[in-house]
Amino acid sequence: MTEVWSQRGPRAPRSKATATILAVFFLVAFICFILLGNWQVQRREWKLTLIERVEQRVRAPVTPAPGEAVWHGVNAADDEYRHVVLSGVFQHAKETLVQAATERGAGFWVLTPLLQADGSSVIVNRGFVPPENRERAAHGGDRPDGTVNITGLLRLTEPDGGFLRGNDPAGDRWYSRDVQAIAQARGIERAAPYFVDADGQAWTPMAAPVGGLTVVAFHNSHLMYALTWYGMALMTVVGAVVWYREERRSRRRADA
Repeated sequence: MTEVWSQRGPRAPRSKATATILAVFFLVAFICFILLGNWQVQRREWKLTLIERVEQRVRAPVTPAPGEAVWHGVNAADDEYRHVVLSGVFQHAKETLVQAATERGAGFWVLTPLLQADGSSVIVNRGFVPPENRERAAHGGDRPDGTVNITGLLRLTEPDGGFLRGNDPAGDRWYSRDVQAIAQARGIERAAPYFVDADGQAWTPMAAPVGGLTVVAFHNSHLMYALTWYGMALMTVVGAVVWYREERRSRRRADA
C-alpha cells in the first residue's frame, strides 16, 4: 500500500469549480449549524419560561374552572395546569377507565363526568386505581354522592390515544384522556373541552381512586442540542481550514 501511494505522488489541486462548490458547501453547512444552534437556544428560553409559568399556576390559589361561555378560548399557553375549583354531582354511571402508568405502578385513571348546576359537565380524573380495582364494583362503595367541591389542575384533552395504541371506544379500551371521544361514547352533553386532574381529597378513602398524582415535568434538553449544533459548526470550520491548507499546498506544488 505504501509503494502504491508513493507512486501516485502528491494529490493534484482541484479545479476552481470543484473548489468553489466545496467552499460554498462548508459555508452553507456552517450557517445551517449556527442557525440550528440559535433555534435550540430560543427553544430553551421558551421552555424555561413555560416551566416557570406552569409552576406559578400550580402553586397559585385556586380559581373557578372556565365556564361554558369561555370554553372556546381555553388553550395550553394560558390555561393548562391552572389550579381550579368546580362543584357538581358525579355521574358515576358514565365513568371511564383509562390505562395509566404512575409512581404507584400500572393501573387506571378513573374519569367521571361532574354535572354542574348550569347543566354542563366537566370530566374529572378522580385519580388512580390499581388493576385489581378495575371493575366498578371493586370501588363502587367509595363513590362520593351528592354535590361535591373539586379542586385540581386543568388539563387539555389528549386526542387519539397513547403511544402506538389508539383508543377503542367500541371496545371500551382507552389509552389517553380524549375528552371529546369519551364524552361522545358516554353520551355526555355539553362537555368541557378539558378535564381536571383532581387533588387528593380529604373525603377519599384509601381504597378509592388516589388523586394528586399529576406529574408536572417538561423535557428540557435544548442546551445539549444547542451545544451539539454549535459543535458541528466548529467541526465544519476545522474541516474547512484543513481543506483550505491542503488545497493551497497542492496548488503551490503544482505551480512549482
